Amino acid sequence: MGCSDIAIIEQPALPAELTTTLELAADFARASKAKATQEAYGSDFRIFESWCRSRGLSALPATAESLCAFLADQATLGKRASTLGRRLAAVRYFHRAAGYETPTSDEKVKAVLSGIRRTIGAAPVRKKAATSDLVLSMVGGKGASLRELRNRAILLLGFAGAFRRRELVALNVDDLEETAEGMLVTLRRSKTDQEGFGRRVAIPRGEIACPVAALRAWLDAAGITEDAIFRRIFNKRAQRVTDRRLAPRNVAAIVKQGAARLGFDPSTFGGHSLRAGFVTSAVKRGANLIKITDVTGHKSLEMLKTYSRDAEAFVGHAGAGLL
Repeated sequence: MGCSDIAIIEQPALPAELTTTLELAADFARASKAKATQEAYGSDFRIFESWCRSRGLSALPATAESLCAFLADQATLGKRASTLGRRLAAVRYFHRAAGYETPTSDEKVKAVLSGIRRTIGAAPVRKKAATSDLVLSMVGGKGASLRELRNRAILLLGFAGAFRRRELVALNVDDLEETAEGMLVTLRRSKTDQEGFGRRVAIPRGEIACPVAALRAWLDAAGITEDAIFRRIFNKRAQRVTDRRLAPRNVAAIVKQGAARLGFDPSTFGGHSLRAGFVTSAVKRGANLIKITDVTGHKSLEMLKTYSRDAEAFVGHAGAGLL
């Protein structure tokens, strides 16, 4: 039988309704990863893709050898082991999504990453905690400009609710419920609640600097009655509030600016400093760890124990009084 005798069997076209359903299934599959994770994976894979392109290599599918070389090159550029681990996760994600066998499970790749960790260390770089005394100093001025009112509200609310920076900027006006005791803030979604069950965080009124009053002052001055709470401000002089929601990096910048005004190295602070500062301050005051999780939303006490060890490192120290 010659080639011309081979029958070509065409696959039947999928019904239109099934095609639509498959597209919907693809959308649901993408939604299995948080938006922030998708963005991080996309950014990491583009870095790998650019590296491969400049060397005439294939990024999808990639070989274990090219991935090993990429890791080594990134390590020489000073990238942390945690960053490389995330980039490997991105490569794995895109390979699986495309139906390719992932090169990240190759023993050579694992050995290279392990060697990098042993060489440059794998300990995460933790931002300094913005404890209550530091936050009070950061907001000590009673500035009346829109920018100062907004930043003051961000610092106080971020600390009082131990919010992650992404949680802060995602807040809308209808997420707030003011009460006699303070304010109930509804988090629609968070890092540990990707399916959107939501939870409420109680924000008590403050005696020295009140987060509830600071938030109300910002909303009233900005004329915000719906949608995003924390927004960009256009023009430093005219100070016009826009409809654009702040990005998570803006929260980090505000914390860094506050730290810099106090004479600290701003690079050692970030958006997470507010959350870490709340936990550290609460532990120092003897707050119950379970009650702390009511605010932070931690599913496990292990991370809180890290803060607890730092806050109480010198309490009852075995070497106290020996010298």
